[in-house]
Amino acid sequence: MTIQRNPTRGVQIGSITVGDNHPIAVQSMTATKTQNIDATVAQAEALREQGAGVVRIAVDSDKDAEALAEIRKQTTANLAVDLQENFRLAEKVAPYVDKIRYNPGHLYHHQRDKPWQDKVRFIIDQAKEHDCAIRIGVNCGSMDPAKKEKYDPADSITPMIESAREHCELVDSLDFTRYVVSLKDSDPRKVIEVNKRFAELRPDVPLHLGVTEAGMPPDGIVKTRIAFEQLIGKGIGDTVRVSLTLPNDRKPEEIDAGRSIVQDIYSGRVRSVVVFDDSSLNIISCPSCSRVENEAFIELAASVKEMTEYAKNHAITIAVMGCRVNGPGETDDADLGLWCGPAKVNLKRGTEALGAFGYDEILPKLKQELDDLIARKG
Repeated sequence: MTIQRNPTRGVQIGSITVGDNHPIAVQSMTATKTQNIDATVAQAEALREQGAGVVRIAVDSDKDAEALAEIRKQTTANLAVDLQENFRLAEKVAPYVDKIRYNPGHLYHHQRDKPWQDKVRFIIDQAKEHDCAIRIGVNCGSMDPAKKEKYDPADSITPMIESAREHCELVDSLDFTRYVVSLKDSDPRKVIEVNKRFAELRPDVPLHLGVTEAGMPPDGIVKTRIAFEQLIGKGIGDTVRVSLTLPNDRKPEEIDAGRSIVQDIYSGRVRSVVVFDDSSLNIISCPSCSRVENEAFIELAASVKEMTEYAKNHAITIAVMGCRVNGPGETDDADLGLWCGPAKVNLKRGTEALGAFGYDEILPKLKQELDDLIARKG
């Protein structure tokens, strides 16, 4: 299959370069607790050995940043860090990583009176000083509130594009072009549309592709394949992540899945006739990562899939999220949502909170809500 790649600029991330017609790099993220240095190093190395071009590590605190310094000494993987809400951690992590990812929608959580532009300048200053690349990571479940307010609630794509465009323009004005952009959603169709539109707007910017909360294999791989085929097949995409809900020891399967999808597309082994089914049950679940506060989340996601098999022919979306960072917001668009804490699972109906229940109590509660929803939909 002949693919004419978009003419994106090259962005160096440690020992690799993405964009500028370099091979598409496959990424993943450690699922261990960052402060468990031995386990995190072991997983970073396992991902690197499997072929990961970049390995992302979650750093949410000063103690995580201290652990990162030691992790850096023990792995040769190209490391990225996700800042999440605390933009100031950029100063503490930049000396030890090859890329920093920030989410425009998360810049509002700390120092709320400080303009977001000043926060981005701080991050870029750290990237310049410590030779880091940047990922501007826009996510459907954690959008910039100012952008969401400007558009029809039914339009989740335009705010994402506007947020990415605005941040690219600011970063460009700071004389920094060593960045990539990601625009992610749990719906493959939206991933396709938002990335196509942004690629037309900024064909020079390398794109990191992914379907967020794709869920468990094989469904999560199929959802991701649908999006990647439509985008990579048209020359859009320079690095990819397959986000799967997997136990820690199986995380390298994300790399296998990503490499396999990319190789299949370039070999013409595509399944473009597969259409995301609007008439069936859709279960989305986040990739297992170090923010998961109870590893029972993995078993719960599998149990939800098994328990809901009887509803497979109903057009209902159930989201199972593993932490409090993304869980509350990223379950809003689902018909029914679960986001998991250390001891309780929070149940939601759309944006409405229905209560928190023990891990051994949640399945019957979910089934009751699912049965009620099926009955209401007729």
